[in-house]
Amino acid sequence: MKGEKFSILNVLSYLILILWAISTISPFLWVINNSFKTTSEILLNSLSFPKELSFRNYQQLGNYGNINMFKGFFNSFIISGSVVLLVLFISSLASFVLSRFDFRINKTFNSFATLAMLVPTFSIVIPALILVRKLGISGSYLSLILPQTALNLPFAILVLSSFMITLPKELEESALIDGANFLTILFKIILPLSIPGIVTVAIFVFLWSYNDLFMSMILIPIREKQPICVLLSLVSSIYGTNYGAMMSALVITIIPVLILYISLQEFVIKGLTAGAIKG
Repeated sequence: MKGEKFSILNVLSYLILILWAISTISPFLWVINNSFKTTSEILLNSLSFPKELSFRNYQQLGNYGNINMFKGFFNSFIISGSVVLLVLFISSLASFVLSRFDFRINKTFNSFATLAMLVPTFSIVIPALILVRKLGISGSYLSLILPQTALNLPFAILVLSSFMITLPKELEESALIDGANFLTILFKIILPLSIPGIVTVAIFVFLWSYNDLFMSMILIPIREKQPICVLLSLVSSIYGTNYGAMMSALVITIIPVLILYISLQEFVIKGLTAGAIKG
């Protein structure tokens, strides 16, 4: 009887997962299918396959009116990549100190970092705009990179410090006996062992930066330097009747992030569960 119950539960579990997967994948496949169709075909029947496989919608995105989606991709990767590198560098140093050394302010710092994550983005946009203008970097990549780095640091420090604290201290004690300094311990021992946590932070920070429409629209008003999320919103608002172009723009916006997440999903699971299991 127990075996039958477990088998039934397994079947139900797989059935639920299959239904969930279909509900998740179907909209993306629908968007891909319609990206190869004209607007009239989409309006006639959005569920049918295209009569002719045409890449015209994708070719238009190279210079759709005064919107260059591929330039937007370049801008997004410059901004998001820079944010990820800065966040990882600063948070790695801070997390190493917080997780491996005992200070009275450790718990206080963690509390402030948690509170900082609760601060809504829209409440700091105006101060950030005033600050970047005073620094003379308004409209440049830095005007978005620096605020996004500051916003993502609390999350990165909490995740990395929680991961690093699970690493055995015997490793660094042995290294100290062998004459290694703290920088050597950090870069040769702690960081290599913290790869799952680092990759997890990198993916989440990249996604948040890549999808940040609100701050991008305000802090970078120059069209040539705006990221892909801003240009996608412009395609939707200015050329909203051209559904084929909208679908193709959505596809090329989603695919890079999807590939990144699928290829690194094992590190994400390890990074998110390691600290939780220890604590």
